[in-house]
Amino acid sequence: MISKIDRKAERKRRHVRVRRKISGTTECPRLAVCRTNKNIIAQIIDDSQGKTLVYVSTLDKNIKTKKANKEAAKEVGTAIAKKALEKKITTVVYDRGGYIYHGVVKELAEAAREAGLKF
Repeated sequence: MISKIDRKAERKRRHVRVRRKISGTTECPRLAVCRTNKNIIAQIIDDSQGKTLVYVSTLDKNIKTKKANKEAAKEVGTAIAKKALEKKITTVVYDRGGYIYHGVVKELAEAAREAGLKF
């Protein structure tokens, strides 16, 4: 009998593998992305202190698109880049969270790059 693939467990395994290699420092924090069926969340995290420096999601009032599509990802990407530049954060390490670099995750990264973040 063929067993069904547990997609959540596979994503979690990929995320752990990626997190072994990258971590955010004070000079170069980590831009973490979380994608659900309804929302997109992006955080800039300093792992050495264990603090979230900047947080943006589609649940925020200033984000107009309230879905988890590419348009919302572009808005969240530009918003997080603007907030990061206000706090004088210019370079980050991109953490895709175990998600495939495709679609929404890719659009968020490209929008953040266009708005001025370097990674």
